[in-house]
Amino acid sequence: MTRLGSSGERRAQERFGTPGRAEAFYANQVLSYLNQPMQDFITRMEMVFIATADATGNCDCSFRAGAPGFVQVLDEKTLAYPEYRGNGVLASVGNILENPHVGLIFLDYYQSTVGLHVNGRARVLDPNEATDLPHLPPSMTEAAQIKGGRRAEAWVTIGVEEAYIHCSKHVPLLQRLDKHIAWGTDDERLKGGNFFKVKP
Repeated sequence: MTRLGSSGERRAQERFGTPGRAEAFYANQVLSYLNQPMQDFITRMEMVFIATADATGNCDCSFRAGAPGFVQVLDEKTLAYPEYRGNGVLASVGNILENPHVGLIFLDYYQSTVGLHVNGRARVLDPNEATDLPHLPPSMTEAAQIKGGRRAEAWVTIGVEEAYIHCSKHVPLLQRLDKHIAWGTDDERLKGGNFFKVKP
């Protein structure tokens, strides 16, 4: 069986005296697929953070959100999520085109305060290519157009390589409040405007 953990992880564990704890975690918490509780967890998530890097290692961490289940579980080894119109930079998509390795973390701020890490390899598909995906659920094509005519401009699929828990110890329990979401808007005020005072 392939030993889990990168060489960097192993060096860090030796340096900080954690090999025993790490081995227990690898043995008891890490899977190479999504089991049913993990799949159920993802289907109720409304947000995910996505880490990517380009071919030279320059990193980006981005945020995606949508209705529960906007990240589709196609099977125990495959996820898919829509890419909607944004600021036009396409940092995550651009990185994936150079380097398919991605890391996702789903955090449940409202119920369990548990998180789920999913690491794997991503692929960018045009909307018409998405119809060729195996086990394509009807909700995936329905999700391509939601409130305000918001349409998926691309789909990203992730071949799952690792899945494991993020413990709840430091994840805050938050209260959900109503917020009007203007899907797909170009209104600068609704998007946050010049909040960080970058534009002269």
